Amino acid sequence: MIVIHVFNTHSKYRIRRSGTIRIVRHVLKCEYNSDANVNVVFIDKKRMIGMNGTYLNHWYSTDVICFPLGENPDILEGEIYINVDQARQQARLFNIIFKEECARLIIHGILHLVGYRDKTKKGKERMTKKEDDYLKYFLPKRNLVL
Repeated sequence: MIVIHVFNTHSKYRIRRSGTIRIVRHVLKCEYNSDANVNVVFIDKKRMIGMNGTYLNHWYSTDVICFPLGENPDILEGEIYINVDQARQQARLFNIIFKEECARLIIHGILHLVGYRDKTKKGKERMTKKEDDYLKYFLPKRNLVL
């Protein structure tokens, strides 16, 4: 069973729970295909800087942080924190809609939880290709409801 919880903690912006769940569930079914328990938390820049500093010793903002949790290898457990302020900035920078950037960050977080890494050029290219493929599933069909 796949269990997904969505938390909107940003004071100004809300991301639709149902759309977030659809994206997470689809990527998990394609990439993991087993039991999972995932929390997606939408936060602001200030909280992201605090988390990034506290847990990763990087005292700056980033767009997404993932934490694998649990010790049972049969169940994927983790949390994804998405910086809504950073997503808005990146959407403007890349000249795309805000919802598309949020979807990409959700997908990116799930890919990290299932084991993809982007520390090398090859790893980053592989993850970006996967993100693009999943976005194509949602965007043309207008399935992106965030």
